[in-house]
Amino acid sequence: MKPYSLPRSTPEQQGMTSSSILSFIQGIETEQLELHSLMIVKNDHVIAEGWWEPYQRQDQHQLNSLTKSFTSTAIGLAVDEQLLSLEDQVLRFFPEHVTKEIEANMRNLKVKHLLSMATGHTQDTLPILWNNQTDWVKAFLETPIEREPGSYFLYNTGASYMLSAIIERVTGQRLLDYLRPRLLEPLGIENVNTLTCPQGIHAGGYGMKITTEDIAKFGLLYLHNGEWNGKRILSKEWVQAATAKQVSNGEPGDPSDWSQGYGYQFWRCRNDAYRGDGAFGQFCVVMPNQNAVIAMTAGLMEMQSVLDLVWEHLLPGMEQLALEANPVMYDKLIKKLSGLSYLPESAPGSSQMQWDQTGVTYSLEPNRAGYTDLSFSADEQAIKVTLADKDQESHFEVGLGSMARGTTEISGFPFQYASYGVWRKKNVLEIKLFMTEYAINDQITCHFVNDSVQVKSSRNVWMAPILSDMGVLPTLIGSRFKERDTWIGVTNKAE
Repeated sequence: MKPYSLPRSTPEQQGMTSSSILSFIQGIETEQLELHSLMIVKNDHVIAEGWWEPYQRQDQHQLNSLTKSFTSTAIGLAVDEQLLSLEDQVLRFFPEHVTKEIEANMRNLKVKHLLSMATGHTQDTLPILWNNQTDWVKAFLETPIEREPGSYFLYNTGASYMLSAIIERVTGQRLLDYLRPRLLEPLGIENVNTLTCPQGIHAGGYGMKITTEDIAKFGLLYLHNGEWNGKRILSKEWVQAATAKQVSNGEPGDPSDWSQGYGYQFWRCRNDAYRGDGAFGQFCVVMPNQNAVIAMTAGLMEMQSVLDLVWEHLLPGMEQLALEANPVMYDKLIKKLSGLSYLPESAPGSSQMQWDQTGVTYSLEPNRAGYTDLSFSADEQAIKVTLADKDQESHFEVGLGSMARGTTEISGFPFQYASYGVWRKKNVLEIKLFMTEYAINDQITCHFVNDSVQVKSSRNVWMAPILSDMGVLPTLIGSRFKERDTWIGVTNKAE
């Protein structure tokens, strides 16, 4: 396990109340918001940290659009090295693609417009890029710009991709390769990977995976205006420009944290804070007035609700300069943080359904994933589920009374998982399958009746193409193989 790299302290020693952190967590639970991790840093000390089982300290969690803030940082470093200017035309970097039509379309588009999501497009270009398997840069340049660049905010992940492509052009290195000696290694952020386009250019707007503490360290770099342990990593001028309001966004009068202005791949927040964030609740919230950073990973749709609770509970608890120790409340907080879990307390420790050692196999009706067979086998601790198509098999285990962990692949999507199962009835098995590197988890309900099974899956997040569709298990309906009839029956061991 990677050692701590940030010093630890108690909340009160750094001028924050333990009770405010405890009330924040209780608010998260009351509103049933699915956080995966929380780390609060104040005065350069971690004062609270917790992971909801099965998520763990060492897990690298996909950042989704929080990746954009790292891409912005790469641009800032390149500006500091005088490799480019924010006033540069985007077309300057890709002369091989320039035609009369592209020149007419893109002549006024500058690097600063990509950074501030003010390209002039009226729809996100990312789906257009995804549909092009030959050249994403060319596809972007060919997409019509409807409004004058700089005049209109539209969240555009394709613009972030173009920033990554520009970094590769001016440095000769892919985005993470350029960042590694300049940002990642100085901050102690290790083993980072990301997603790429078909041409191998890093996606720029999504795909990075790092730990919660790595998110916090990135926030601290910006909190300290680009310095890390007394060493200048990034210019103060860049930090201030990137996190300032560069363009208006949202509706006039909208009080939400998505209407406070947008910087260079950073969002402005209420209360004079700013943040990088990613779909489904990946947060790096920087609070300069409180000398604090809040890092969170999650799997939820209600991102504004999380920020509302930050302002309601955490912000008031940071208003003190110094506090007396409060060991009673601190002990309550530590107990709460150490017991965070999505494993139900009432999960039984043994299966209520019986198979012999050869298991039960069902022949499946045609389905969009192409699965042909579904098998179950069980012992007192776990159920093994096997999905087979005409070419291969996929397996995962379902813990009974505890989490099972492993790696598997569903619908062509490989992932690390943790899972548990609960028998809701003597013939209804509910499986919770967590994809621990992602915001995603599925509830899979297996309903056994006589010689048949129906399997339905529901997901905790939706609305983001690809991000919320990865590895979705289709509805499966199957009948038991008669020639492999190993069924013993259905019992309820609790009776």
